Amino acid sequence: MKQGLQGELSSFLAAYRPGWSLPRPFYGHETVYRADLEHIWRKGWLFAGHACEIRNLGDWLTLQVETDSLIVIRGEDGAVRALHNVCRHRGSQIVAPGRGSTKRLVCPYHQWTYDTKGALTFCRGMHELDKAEFSLKKVQCEVVEGLIFISLAENPAPFAAARELMAPYLKPQGLERAKVAKQVDYEIHANWKLVWENNRECFHCNINHPQYIKANWDHYNADDTTPEIKESIARAVARSEAKWADAGLAVSHRETGMTQFPDAERGIWYSANRTALVAGWVSESMDGKQVATLMGGYNDADVGTLRARTLPNFWNHSSCDHGVSTLLLPSGPRTTLARVTWLVHEDAVEGRDYQLERLMPFWQLTSEQDWAICERQQKGVDSSAYEPGPYSKYKEYNVDAFVRWYVKTLAAGASA
Repeated sequence: MKQGLQGELSSFLAAYRPGWSLPRPFYGHETVYRADLEHIWRKGWLFAGHACEIRNLGDWLTLQVETDSLIVIRGEDGAVRALHNVCRHRGSQIVAPGRGSTKRLVCPYHQWTYDTKGALTFCRGMHELDKAEFSLKKVQCEVVEGLIFISLAENPAPFAAARELMAPYLKPQGLERAKVAKQVDYEIHANWKLVWENNRECFHCNINHPQYIKANWDHYNADDTTPEIKESIARAVARSEAKWADAGLAVSHRETGMTQFPDAERGIWYSANRTALVAGWVSESMDGKQVATLMGGYNDADVGTLRARTLPNFWNHSSCDHGVSTLLLPSGPRTTLARVTWLVHEDAVEGRDYQLERLMPFWQLTSEQDWAICERQQKGVDSSAYEPGPYSKYKEYNVDAFVRWYVKTLAAGASA
């Protein structure tokens, strides 16, 4: 049976044409979905949440990766760990989905008890058991500047390179000293790859994101950037660099269009950069004005935007005064779960230092506009009339890069 599925997957991969969108099975076939889970979601590094969500000793949250429920917990020693939410007695889930705080993890079935490191400390009625052999199963966990990443793989790719690149960009934002202002959960009726393809281009932005294009330059590309626009971008970059130099910040993306990401050839699944905003905008808010207390180490509102992204499930846009993170999880061949989180300085008080009605609309609108696009595309690729189409080398180079990363990653995992 497995050989049959392997052959089916191989035939789908063989039908892929570089520079074109994926064949229909990649957006809804059960065999592909299971292969995605096995070779991408259970082998790569996944964003699990913000360290500020589990700020205190014993605080925990859960993450559901298809059938795998995980507990991310700040132990009594202050370290952040990830554990499988599966009791070592008879397999019951220990905590319900959500979040909480505890000094010990107690299975509700037969009260097997674990400490916050996952060690078994009590197993009623089983005095002869060697408790050291029955700790909760651990999951690889890394924290970088307030972002928590986990991997279900026994031997995941080293995290050091991602940390080295991302940490200098993330540090000034102070995400480890943030707090959650609001979280909104979405069920997107589209395959997770369609969500990422949409994220990797701004070809659609002029028509679909009227508020986003007022603040950003992403929607301009080499084929449609006028000399006037080039001069405006150059002035914004020069102004920003002059101001940011004293703060130790720097523009890292100076060109039109989106920064190039990912890189299939080098296996780059992580990225971060700082980008100048349009003149007159200091925040990705509806009017470009500051909408909350300055975050992190910023002393001036004019710091552009910090942007970070990791495949397969995370991106973040952070302004001087707030950050917005999106976490994706697969929930079926045609369904993706998304959690959008708005972050502010830990000392900011709602109603005094920020108002949700000013903080949220920019990215809430942008996100919901994107989800609608993805759902419409899913309906289209499900049609018998769908066949792959070519990518624009000017506007969809990152979509092509994402698809190449995906195909290469999937094929390598399937052949291992």
